[in-house]
Amino acid sequence: MTGGRTRPSRIDVHAHYLPDDYRSAALAAGEQHPDGMPALPEWSEAAALALMDKLSIRTAMLSISSPGVHYGDDRAARELARSCNRQGCELVRKHRGRFGLFAALPLPDIAGSISEAIHALDELGADGVTIETNHGGLYLGDPALDPLMQVLDRRRAVVFVHPTSPGCGGCLGLAFGQPRPIIEFIFETTRAITDMIYHRTLERFPGIRVIVPHAGAALPVVAQRIADQAHNLDIDPPLTREDVFGTLRALHYDLAGSPIPTLARALLDIADPGRIHYGSDWPFTPGDNAVKLADAIDGADLFDDALRQRILFDNARDLFPRLKR
Repeated sequence: MTGGRTRPSRIDVHAHYLPDDYRSAALAAGEQHPDGMPALPEWSEAAALALMDKLSIRTAMLSISSPGVHYGDDRAARELARSCNRQGCELVRKHRGRFGLFAALPLPDIAGSISEAIHALDELGADGVTIETNHGGLYLGDPALDPLMQVLDRRRAVVFVHPTSPGCGGCLGLAFGQPRPIIEFIFETTRAITDMIYHRTLERFPGIRVIVPHAGAALPVVAQRIADQAHNLDIDPPLTREDVFGTLRALHYDLAGSPIPTLARALLDIADPGRIHYGSDWPFTPGDNAVKLADAIDGADLFDDALRQRILFDNARDLFPRLKR
């Protein structure tokens, strides 16, 4: 309930899960405080469904969050990705209509990631894949990722981008000792998507549907600068202002984080309203905060009822046609 009214139904494109073997592998790799956070959050199937019912989330698209599944060993990362994806698909099958899955990939192992993407999308029926903003310093516009992007492009795959810590040791100091998700995740997302724009990744692989988290991070605020400075780049053919804004409008965005009202207002200036989606970021965003965010979106004056309906439900249903069934 919100304001005495029934909360509108929604589809959550930014929801995480932590299977037991993933938690064990992360803790064994020393990730007790991932990205400087106090701890890995608790997660369970029952708790996920309870929060979904509380927030009227009809379907939650599950993904593995930062720091991902690769802790230095390609073989172990491949096995962990495969296990997480099989467990995610089991949840999808067990709770028809309640869950979807963005499959984990063992990047920066590109060959392993190609194999796992094909398996997850073609055999398991995953709804898309998750890619972090960088994997060991390999950012999303790097040509080394083109073979993977080609596989995803052929399948018109949805790619959910999630921020992680910056890809260099000294860069961790930029968070000034605070958890990196507070500030640095915002700039990490902006950095990664800008890298894709400047390398024309999304123009070269137009079948890929990318979801940018946290209302586009800083992209709505710095879009003008990214576009105006494109003429200074050594790119052939030159990247124009129209190219940049066209790519930004082709992206999808979720409203996880703290977007209401300032960032969401800026997002509406650069985004296609038909490509904005609801996201809770639970359990990395605690349940109480997820409720506050839902209340803010449900009551935001900058959305009329028709646009709010599209953001909460219709846009995601159109992106994932199986949800219409």
